[in-house]
Amino acid sequence: MNLLLDTHTLLWWLDDSPDLCISAKEAISRGDNLVYISAATIWEIVIKRALGKLNLPDDFRETLEQQPLRHLDITSAHAFQVGNLPLFHRDPFDRLLVAQCQIEGLTLVTRDPEIKRYDVTTLQA
Repeated sequence: MNLLLDTHTLLWWLDDSPDLCISAKEAISRGDNLVYISAATIWEIVIKRALGKLNLPDDFRETLEQQPLRHLDITSAHAFQVGNLPLFHRDPFDRLLVAQCQIEGLTLVTRDPEIKRYDVTTLQA
C-alpha cells in the first residue's frame, strides 16, 4: 500500500503523538509501504507557521529530511484533477491531496471526514 500523509498526520507522526491511531502508525512504519508527503503539505505548514498558527522547532526541515518519506511534487495533472473534483471540501490543500491520490493511486492517511466523501482510498489517522 502506498500512502500519502495529510498535514495533521505528518505533524502527529513527527511528534509521535498519541492522536495518531495505532493502525496508521503501523502502516507508516512498515518497510513495505511507500510513504509520501506532498509539496502541498510543506507549503501549507510553512504558511501556517508564517501566520503564527503553527509552532514548529527551528530544525523542522532537518527533522523532516531525516524521515524515510518520499516527496511528491505537484504536477499539472494534479492541478487539472483538482478542477474535476466536486466541492465537498473548500480547503485547496486538501483538495490537491485528494487529486494527487487519485492520479498516483495513493491511500490518503487522514482524519478529515470531508475527504472521505471523495472517490479516494483513505486510512484513518
